[in-house]
Amino acid sequence: MRVITGSARGKRLLSPAGEGTRPTTDRVKEALFSVIQFRLEGRRVLDLFAGSGQLGIEALSRGAAEAVFADNDRRALRLARQNAEGCGFAESCRFVQCESIGFLRGCGEKFSLVFLDPPYKKAGDTGLSLLEQALELLPPLLSDDAIVCAESPSEQALPTVLGRLNAKSYRHGKTKLTIYS
Repeated sequence: MRVITGSARGKRLLSPAGEGTRPTTDRVKEALFSVIQFRLEGRRVLDLFAGSGQLGIEALSRGAAEAVFADNDRRALRLARQNAEGCGFAESCRFVQCESIGFLRGCGEKFSLVFLDPPYKKAGDTGLSLLEQALELLPPLLSDDAIVCAESPSEQALPTVLGRLNAKSYRHGKTKLTIYS
C-alpha cells in the first residue's frame, strides 16, 4: 500500500498482518479518489473502521484539514498512527480505539468526509451489517456539504438516499463503492 498523490505521494503504508483487516486495494482507492478528488480541501474526515488508516491518510495528503481514525483493533489503530506519523500528519489526526457503532452513537462531532469500509460479513446486534448500522447513525454527524464513501461487496444493496445526500455507485470487480453527496 502507498499514498497515491498529494503531499505524501509515494509513501509506503504499513498493513496489518493476517486476515482481521482487509485493506482497500490500490485500484479501488484510485477509483474512489478520482470521484472525490476536487472536493477534499479543508475537509474534516472520519475514517471509521480505519484499519491501517490509508483512506484518511490519502485524504490528508490531498488537502483535508484533519482526520479522526476509529477502529476497535488496537494493533490496526497503532499502524494507522505509525502511518500518519510517517507521512507527517500526526498533528492533524486523532486516534480512537472503540467499537465503531458505539463511537457513532456517542459522537457529537460533525464531519464533512466519512469513509466506511467495515468487515463485510460481520453483523451487529441488530442483525444489520455494520455498514447498514453505520449509515443509519451517520446523518446527524454530517456537515451540510458532507460526502460519505462506503465500500461494500458488489451484491450488497445500500440505501439510495442518506439524509439529504444521494448515492451514486461504482462497481470494481467484487467491490462496490457508494458515494453519497
